[in-house]
Amino acid sequence: MLTDGAYRNTNGCRRRQNMSTVYFITHPDVVIDPSVPVRRWPLSPRGRMRMTGVLEQQWASEVHAIYCSTEQKAIDGAAILSEALGVPYTAVPALGENDRSATGYLPGPEFDAVVSEFFRQPEESVRGWERAVDAQRRVVAATVGILRSAPIDGDVAIIAHGGVGTLLLCHLSGLPISRDQDQPPTNGGNYFAFDQMTLRLIHGWRSITPLTQA
Repeated sequence: MLTDGAYRNTNGCRRRQNMSTVYFITHPDVVIDPSVPVRRWPLSPRGRMRMTGVLEQQWASEVHAIYCSTEQKAIDGAAILSEALGVPYTAVPALGENDRSATGYLPGPEFDAVVSEFFRQPEESVRGWERAVDAQRRVVAATVGILRSAPIDGDVAIIAHGGVGTLLLCHLSGLPISRDQDQPPTNGGNYFAFDQMTLRLIHGWRSITPLTQA
């Protein structure tokens, strides 16, 4: 039996496929403004500072492709990495956060309660929000589509959002949709990694910045 990442060519010789890692990164702190549509919220100064923490990760220099959602906070994060690494980024609408336009901005405690219901009832539309099962199918399909076109000679960074990130992590882990798999409560700025070829999870959530800065 061949080990993961290996295959045989037409002559029966054993060769190893390129092993590339995908890093799914959630945007850190944003400027919360109830008068501005959520999709247009930018990273805050603290969020921008924390995003540079990615560049201190040992794996950052191996990133050869960057993708993000079309929401401003994700674009801001992608632009920081793009400028520093000299790698262009591509914005993909399907990487967006679960559609919450039915309610718009909700204050902290109310928002948290609705998020819990969103994960608790994945096949229901909670207060008009996009269903969790639909958001999961969307982000999984978007990720697979990205990886089909991504270069195979380097790692891939995807900058998106905590909700759809959790849904993707549940899928990769073979677990039912649950908030138990949610990122740590650090105002975003976390990442998990998986293998580009096999889609096997390498590790779960980790912070992009040291705990003393998170």
